[in-house]
Amino acid sequence: MEPLPILIAGGGVGGLSAALALARVGRRTLVLERAPAFREVGAGLQLAPNATRILRAYGALDALEGLAVAPTQVRIRRGGDGARLANLSLRDAEKRWGAPYLNVHRADLLSALLEQARANDLIEIRNDATLTGFVQDEQGVAVSYRGRDETHRAGGEALIGADGVRSIVRGRLSDPRTDKPNYTGHTAWRAVIPASALPPAFGEPASNLWLGEKAHIVHYPLRAGAIVNIVALVEDDWRGDGERGRDGAQFWDQAGDRRFLLERFKDWAPEALELLSAPETWLRWPLFDRPPLASYARGRTALLGDAAHPMLPYLAQGAAQAIEDSAVLSLAFLEYGGRDPVKALAQYSAARLPRASQIQLSSRKQGKIYHMAGAPAFVRDLVLRLTPSARLMARQNWIYSA
Repeated sequence: MEPLPILIAGGGVGGLSAALALARVGRRTLVLERAPAFREVGAGLQLAPNATRILRAYGALDALEGLAVAPTQVRIRRGGDGARLANLSLRDAEKRWGAPYLNVHRADLLSALLEQARANDLIEIRNDATLTGFVQDEQGVAVSYRGRDETHRAGGEALIGADGVRSIVRGRLSDPRTDKPNYTGHTAWRAVIPASALPPAFGEPASNLWLGEKAHIVHYPLRAGAIVNIVALVEDDWRGDGERGRDGAQFWDQAGDRRFLLERFKDWAPEALELLSAPETWLRWPLFDRPPLASYARGRTALLGDAAHPMLPYLAQGAAQAIEDSAVLSLAFLEYGGRDPVKALAQYSAARLPRASQIQLSSRKQGKIYHMAGAPAFVRDLVLRLTPSARLMARQNWIYSA
């Protein structure tokens, strides 16, 4: 009798990475994705070497050739006057960390993962499949999911919840009174525009970071320099309904008021204002967090990616940590899965929780550093100017070399 598949709720970067990782150790998976079809949504992602190293093993990195941009440096500037604070070289990223540092459109990464998944006989993907519930016992996991016209059921050996910050799987495992998405006080404004709409300097292969009081800007080119990804992150007093707010593919559909954004940055350097004035359309994404968990697994069910450890984007590690999750998950199933899926998931949780939690915390701290004002900002800027580039880059070794 053929073993039951491992069920994966969510066909995003984390879910597809998990399917590919499990296929590499001979495990069948069924991916349930709520979207009726995969479509081009999202904006840019910064993929550090700890992620690209794994993507290369999955065969997905080759598909990004010609689309991803390998930045030669990170330029850090002060928002108020545009003063350059540091230039951090990335030219030797692969030599230093064993894998490239890439900027890529989320849709391109998803397409690369999807291409590999669809070519693998061990992976089945069902679209228009929204998980509505599940039960687990000693024999396996049974899930129900809503299709276009009716409710369906499926059985599996285990269930992986890779269904985002508002995870249905997590909602069934935890107490909704104490564990729910909370607005962090930070909002990301995102836009992607043709490079031809900006001066040539904005299309150079570099990641750019502008620091200011309670706000910062990140921008870099994508798709061989044809487009530029812009993210403005601000602290604000947005008050919305975290339960009705949207995530996954849908959060990119929340239009933002361009006038608010330009007013928020009106005192920044002319070059920064020129950048922010170029897009006509901005998409607004309030950033949510959830309380840390004591474990990512319970019985035959486990959480992965944002469902397990949502994190602020200030270390650009959200997607990378989901990809890391997938690799560790497959190793746990290689060791225990054939005999005891419960032990496999417990091992996965024990291996991932300390590192993912540390990066969650470090991301929050980094946001506070980026958004300093007054004397603390003066000290931060002085440290950036006086510290050698190699020493600043070495601070990322604990993340990128893993």
